[in-house]
Amino acid sequence: MNTSSRFRRRPRSAGIIAVLALSGTLTGCGLTIPADPNGTLDAVTGGELRVGTSPDSTLVEVRDGVPSGSIVELVDDYAQSIDAEPDWTVASEESLVTMLEDGELDLVAGGITAKTPWLERAGVSRGYTGIEGADGREIVMLVPLGENAFLSSLETFLDAEVGS
Repeated sequence: MNTSSRFRRRPRSAGIIAVLALSGTLTGCGLTIPADPNGTLDAVTGGELRVGTSPDSTLVEVRDGVPSGSIVELVDDYAQSIDAEPDWTVASEESLVTMLEDGELDLVAGGITAKTPWLERAGVSRGYTGIEGADGREIVMLVPLGENAFLSSLETFLDAEVGS
């Protein structure tokens, strides 16, 4: 008897219909997933990307207040990919996280590892070991909490540039 395969298809079909209905409803409401409650990705795309960094012996070097190094080049390339102009701030990591929370920065990048203590104060990217100068460390970048579209855009770029 072939009735059992007929019954297995109904739940799958019902699930697909439910997903399509939910997707249509969310799209109709103007919602996108992932979302940025504060519109970070929209604000920086074609505008200014405010980036904070701290010196790190192998990733970020600062001379006369101007940062350089592999992380800086990587973030500059990301900014270019979204038609943004990076504006760098150099400070201590704690000061940068406070500025991120206060909306004064869009991104914090440097020698921050996956063991970061800032998990409750910032959105954290996936860890990347393929960044030049990381010396095997799993490097992450910080974004404002909840700005998931911006984080997704950054991670998509980093995945393509340095691997996931």
